[in-house]
Amino acid sequence: HLASGLTVVGEMHDPQYSPSTRPVFMRQKHLRFGKGFRVAFGNARAQAAEMVVPPGDCEGGPDNRHRGADQWLFVVAGRGVAIVNGKRIALRAGSILLIEKGNTHEIRNTGRTLLKTLNVYVPPAYRSDGEELPRGRK
Repeated sequence: HLASGLTVVGEMHDPQYSPSTRPVFMRQKHLRFGKGFRVAFGNARAQAAEMVVPPGDCEGGPDNRHRGADQWLFVVAGRGVAIVNGKRIALRAGSILLIEKGNTHEIRNTGRTLLKTLNVYVPPAYRSDGEELPRGRK
């Protein structure tokens, strides 16, 4: 186990695996789901972020889109609605939604508690400080 939150493990399902030559660096983080949007971490191919929306509030809007990245949104807790390309989709704990690159979208909290989501962007859509990347590139 390394101090930076990286863990070294072997991929035993890989036919090329050899314990002495094939270590894999795995990143791990405990998400706290604080207020707002926060990038957790990622690599060159994908990125994870947490988003918390207070009751009655929303993220995104009719012009919000990721031109270079797909967004997988998983609802950890709460209730809400996603509006994707003008279509309303109900959200609740356990819901998963794929918002494909270029789709306009807004996430609204329609419940009485915080709407907590885990979002995966492929490829990464944001810098580590939360600023959007142009066309999903680092």
